[in-house]
Amino acid sequence: MAAHPRDVLRAFLDTVAGNDADKIAACFAEDAVYLNVQTPPIVGRAAIREMFAKVGARASAVRWDVVSESYSDTTGWLERVDHFWIGDRQVSIECNGVFVVDPASGLITEVRDYLDFTTYRERLTAASGS
Repeated sequence: MAAHPRDVLRAFLDTVAGNDADKIAACFAEDAVYLNVQTPPIVGRAAIREMFAKVGARASAVRWDVVSESYSDTTGWLERVDHFWIGDRQVSIECNGVFVVDPASGLITEVRDYLDFTTYRERLTAASGS
């Protein structure tokens, strides 16, 4: 039975909240592409794992809250607020993500996240006190 993006992405969001880079990477196809727009694409499951490992090393907890969502047979559009706890401070950033899922494997093949990196960096700096 084909996996629907809604089910795949809900499981992915639960996995992200666990802040375990290995488990997060397992949600992606071997040749997946993760693009945080404004930065170069991250290509391949191992590179995506490394990206999430860096997040996990900095944040003690992570939660991505969905504000609105829409789906087709292969794609999910998630308007989110992503939360990261850095020390005892919470840093949140508004984000819009487009996720492409292979229905046969139930794996994510592409992510395009749209966020304002300038705002995110300013919030990170304020949270770290530097």
